[in-house]
Amino acid sequence: MNQPDALATEHTDNQLQPVSFWQAFSFWLKLGLISFGGPAGQISTMHQELVVNRRWISERRFLHALNYCMVLPGPEAQQLATYIGWLMHRTWGGIAAGALFVLPSLLILVVLSWVYIAFGNLPLVAGLFYAVKPAVTAIVAQAAYRIGSRALKNNVLWGIAAASFVAIFALDLPFPAIVAGAAIIGYLGGRIAPDKFKAGGGHGKADKSFGPALIDDDTPTPEHARFRWGRLVKVVVVGGSLWAVPMGLLNAVYGWHHTLTQMGWFFTKAALLTFGGAYAVLPYVYQGAVGHYGWLTPTQMIDGLALGETTPGPLIMVVAFVGFVGGYAKVLFGPDSLFLAGAVAASLVTWFTFLPSFLFILAGGPLIESTHGDLKFTAPLMAITAAVVGVILNLALFFLYHVLWPQGFAGTFDWISAVIALAVAVALFRFKRNVIEVIVACATVGLILKTLIL
Repeated sequence: MNQPDALATEHTDNQLQPVSFWQAFSFWLKLGLISFGGPAGQISTMHQELVVNRRWISERRFLHALNYCMVLPGPEAQQLATYIGWLMHRTWGGIAAGALFVLPSLLILVVLSWVYIAFGNLPLVAGLFYAVKPAVTAIVAQAAYRIGSRALKNNVLWGIAAASFVAIFALDLPFPAIVAGAAIIGYLGGRIAPDKFKAGGGHGKADKSFGPALIDDDTPTPEHARFRWGRLVKVVVVGGSLWAVPMGLLNAVYGWHHTLTQMGWFFTKAALLTFGGAYAVLPYVYQGAVGHYGWLTPTQMIDGLALGETTPGPLIMVVAFVGFVGGYAKVLFGPDSLFLAGAVAASLVTWFTFLPSFLFILAGGPLIESTHGDLKFTAPLMAITAAVVGVILNLALFFLYHVLWPQGFAGTFDWISAVIALAVAVALFRFKRNVIEVIVACATVGLILKTLIL
């Protein structure tokens, strides 16, 4: 019962057996391979498996962890897996759970990115992506609607969303400035009109029970999850070193302005700005990767999002595609090592994007475990989430422009893409079809159009 690699339980229920580290490892690997459907689907899968089927954690403790992950920047589903893995099997349990949530997606995206960039001009590949582009436009629009319906609870928050849309669409303000401005408005608004910035309780109440659980409502906090200043300092120092050492080596070997160094720095900033999930950070990635650095084109960005939607893992893994295409296009290691350049760049940006997520859990988890009361969103976070809606709407319009007028407004209007985008919107909004079904159907349609008609 005191084995360090197994979670013991105080319950006498014969169905509840200790879970070893390797049993949990097997589950996290399986989750990493089947975690399609974006954060909502991934969290739903974890809830079904961990709370209902396996009873590794109770409903209340699951939602308590989820609420913490929701207020953090970064992919909440991956952070939730890290949190539960850490709670069950210490630091290595958290690292295993979080890493296995990401690694399968990274490997798959490296291969798909190579196929895309090396063979994208072939009719077969071009056809597959032709009809997917308008589908992605509708998917992003649905994301704006989904987040907005949850976050915009009053006229003040609607006003923040509208202002953020104008700021990025008309004024071309950088995404970090919009986030900072929304946070300031939320902070001041929370003091002046607190009722306007109260959380809506988007994940429900923890009033259900599925029977005894290994980590139950009244299970004492395990020793490793208790807060200690010494442990916090250790986590911060080790985590800081894991960022500083590779960043320092990149700067020393290649220089600050080299593509790999700039990718490390850029995606570190992106990791700290992903309030609201992957769709929220996409405009920032676009502004930097497409507009500022020129690592890929607008069309490639749309195609990368399509690949991210169809692979397991968090949607923010689209950054691996951005890194691969950027490293490949910049010929970082010479013309004979294009795949190596892309793979190294994809791995690098994945490291710098997800490292903060692990640190947030390993450093902040003991503080959260010190209380099992529900966390509430802060007023600044509520304002940031509202601003994110306007930013994502701008992204949808940006995609729509590049899909319907691929040569600009002076060029030909692509009415076929317009029809596909409309059909996908109907499928998503009216018939509630999932993203994977929509993309597979559109890829099939695109293949037929390119090979038989166009």
